[in-house]
Amino acid sequence: MARRKDLPIGTVMVLHALARGHRHGFDILDQTGLTSGTVYPALERLERLGLAHSRWEDAAIARQEKRPPRRYFEITPTGKAHLVEALERYRVLSPVIIDGVRHPKGVKPA
Repeated sequence: MARRKDLPIGTVMVLHALARGHRHGFDILDQTGLTSGTVYPALERLERLGLAHSRWEDAAIARQEKRPPRRYFEITPTGKAHLVEALERYRVLSPVIIDGVRHPKGVKPA
């Protein structure tokens, strides 16, 4: 299990995007403004730490839509708890309101 000091801000941003319902890499890239070199390693790290889990979509669906299969990520209950702790750690960002959510008490992970 990760300790909150183990979660850098980029990883917290990815975890926050997952909590808000963004499930696949490109969506998280768009949501966070982070680079793929930050997002994809963060997703792997979150899964390895048990803070997120993933599944591949059915390849038939992807073929029907003429695109590669997507890997969908979801935050775990442990990930939700770590997100709340991490948001407290980065409370210096609290004056910023994102999507109407004021950090950290107003965050209600999905």
